[in-house]
Amino acid sequence: MLKENQNEISKIELIRHSTAHVMTEAVMKLFPGTKIAIGPAIDTGFYYDYELSRPIKEEDLAEIEKEMRRIISGNHDFIRKELSKEEALKFFADQPYKIELINDLPEGETISTYTQGGFTDLCRGPHVANTKEINAQAFKLMKTAGAYWRGDVSRPMLTRIYGTAFEKPNELKDYLNMLAEAEKRDHRKLGKELDLFHIDDENPGEIFWHPNGWMIYSIIKDYVRDKIRNDGYVEVNTPFVMPRSLWERSGHWEKYKENMFVTESEKRLFALKPMNCPGHVEIFKNRSRSYKDLPLRMAEFGSCTRNEATGALHGIMRVRGFVQDDAHIFCMEEQISDEVEKFCKLLIDMYKDFGFNEDKIIVKFSTRPEKRIGSDEDWDRAEAALADACKQTGLDYELQSGEGAFYGPKLEFTLIDALGRQWQCGTIQVDYQLPSIQRLNAEYVGDDNAKHNPVMLHRAVLGSLERFIGILIENYAGAFPTWLHYQQVVVVPVAPNFNDYAQKVCEQLKVSGIRVKADLSNDRMNAKIRVAQCEKIPYMLVVGQKEMDDGTVTVRFRDGRPQSVLSISDFIAYVQEKVATHFVGI
Repeated sequence: MLKENQNEISKIELIRHSTAHVMTEAVMKLFPGTKIAIGPAIDTGFYYDYELSRPIKEEDLAEIEKEMRRIISGNHDFIRKELSKEEALKFFADQPYKIELINDLPEGETISTYTQGGFTDLCRGPHVANTKEINAQAFKLMKTAGAYWRGDVSRPMLTRIYGTAFEKPNELKDYLNMLAEAEKRDHRKLGKELDLFHIDDENPGEIFWHPNGWMIYSIIKDYVRDKIRNDGYVEVNTPFVMPRSLWERSGHWEKYKENMFVTESEKRLFALKPMNCPGHVEIFKNRSRSYKDLPLRMAEFGSCTRNEATGALHGIMRVRGFVQDDAHIFCMEEQISDEVEKFCKLLIDMYKDFGFNEDKIIVKFSTRPEKRIGSDEDWDRAEAALADACKQTGLDYELQSGEGAFYGPKLEFTLIDALGRQWQCGTIQVDYQLPSIQRLNAEYVGDDNAKHNPVMLHRAVLGSLERFIGILIENYAGAFPTWLHYQQVVVVPVAPNFNDYAQKVCEQLKVSGIRVKADLSNDRMNAKIRVAQCEKIPYMLVVGQKEMDDGTVTVRFRDGRPQSVLSISDFIAYVQEKVATHFVGI
């Protein structure tokens, strides 16, 4: 099924943008002399940026909300009016940020304002017809933050007020409940509680992985490696630092240099790689290739670094140093469709093992943008191949017209987590340009004995491993499936005189490949159980006199199901089966 984005403004967007205007009217009444900037609707609500006469406090938000409800109750129409540039400049003469926006408008562009009650704003709209369409019990102001005017650190720091709005009060209630649950699942909070990682304030965007976190990281990396090896990939590794000349030839220097960390040696410029693509082309070019070598699926756990702004960093979700489960498929044009289909099947299979079945995956098909390189014929063939592959795989997708990369169309794979939030992870992109003679000139000899440039498919399943682990932490609230947990089992003796038996059980499990430790501390048994529950360990094996006499263990499950008494061998078999099948529970 094909769903196309029509760029139509939904009712909820109209409500949210209109609520931002109401908020600004309230702010200007409560904070005389306020200078106003911009206030769009966003995915989670709306915001507006202000230059205020004094810092805003948390208690001010309640006062602003109260004034907003008073304004809404006035049933004011939103009235649109078009102005000439001269009229607009005169009207907003005391609003410097609006003046700047007006002066930056292209010559001849329509300038419009919207007025509700006693407030008029520069805005292209649209809005709801009347403030009565804003439910006074279905909006909330959420927080304040600092925001540089136009995102430029050299410009004034403004106060941004975030809010959210819905059509009905119960929708707001559900959203606030989701936020509360999301706060409990925050990967930064759980990362500290489970001792997974930390990020030093003096080294922003770079992760220090602790033993528990690195165990999960290694499990995922080994899992990916096994999957791609079985799917016909060869693994490579490319330099972390590469010369400016390579990035210039690839086109990244012109388009991406502001996001690169650059260094100099012997009067030559080098860059820490922000992506792996040019390095893979260099490996392809290093020896002669034949059409019989294609498709060549080249994978790398590529360590990349990008110079992200400090304010954009977020735990391990948005970092400067990260590793991608990256790969590039060099193929002939007639192989594109089959290779995309093969990749889609691999991706769906892998997502399922992490607990994201097909009903938790959204596929988006991004087609040619207005500004692009390559011929229309190339784009026609690439888009047709992607569409054919989706059809062969049975994938429904949403069409994102004009959202493709400048060099080719792409499929994006978005995961829906336990809270209904969406995370864009996997992607596959069709690229005729990077391996072309105009760029890096990768070649193979065809069956006609002539030289040809291959098509290059850029693809990733998880994307950044760091970000994907953050998604998993929040999706599972830290209670990882057995196969992913850094410690699958803890053995708890009921008293010190059963420590030897606990250690014996522990050793048998270790030999069988199970991640286990025996808690031989001086704490009481119940305290040990509480510690294990806080660590969200899947299985707690309680052992005492009866278990030692019978050669068994009493299994306490993390999810609170009734305890089971099993022989050691039966318990080992149980855990091994859960791990082998990548069961997403315990």
